[in-house]
Amino acid sequence: MRLEKVISNALKYANDDSYILSLMVSKRANELAEGAEPLVKADKNKIKLTDIALMEIAEGAIVLDKIIEE
Repeated sequence: MRLEKVISNALKYANDDSYILSLMVSKRANELAEGAEPLVKADKNKIKLTDIALMEIAEGAIVLDKIIEE
């Protein structure tokens, strides 16, 4: 899927707010860097962690409510 499409889908899960989306991506990328397993099919050695986080958000695996609770 093209990056523009992924971002568009991910924005839906961030209340169409790019600032919130960037916070969500940052938090999840840090979790992945600390050893968390990706929630989507992706190779952490070949794909950037921020791209994996973005894909997870776009697919609804990571939602804003979960980020706020933590």
